[in-house]
Amino acid sequence: MEKKVLEFARKAHGTQQRKYSEEAYIEHPIRVAGLVKSVTHTSEMICAAYLHDVVEDTPVSLQDIERKFGRKTASLVEELTDEYEKKNHPHLNRRQRKQKEVERQAGMSPEAKTIKLADVIDNTRDILKNDPGFARKYIPEMEALTEALQGGDFKLLMRACFEVQRGIIQLRKP
Repeated sequence: MEKKVLEFARKAHGTQQRKYSEEAYIEHPIRVAGLVKSVTHTSEMICAAYLHDVVEDTPVSLQDIERKFGRKTASLVEELTDEYEKKNHPHLNRRQRKQKEVERQAGMSPEAKTIKLADVIDNTRDILKNDPGFARKYIPEMEALTEALQGGDFKLLMRACFEVQRGIIQLRKP
């Protein structure tokens, strides 16, 4: 089923590219799934890792995912989908939205936290490398988020903390 999900995610993301590089967007969920595969995981976790940005970034709905890949995968994707996007909460500024999202994510399942930790690891590396200006805003947000993700896989939590701290140190360099 994982191959089927990967192909679905590849088609859903189509020609999308990462914001800060020319890379095909699908490479990000592939790396996230690879990180999740490196620790204790289920097939549904791998499927959700491939699909974790599909609902936010494409016309695909949670109902589509549930119909094609089952309730557990759809449930994980739902947990990973940002609830406090600007379009849904225009009255909140970025800092307020991110704080509410961190509070929400603190209550996610251990499986969803594990996937989110993999997402943080990959995004932190990518943004630090490709957009140091935005990294100054993003990295401190990830520091708060990693604290909220305790309960996810411990190895990935430590890697996420390492990447975030490495980013903070790198941003302090003149």
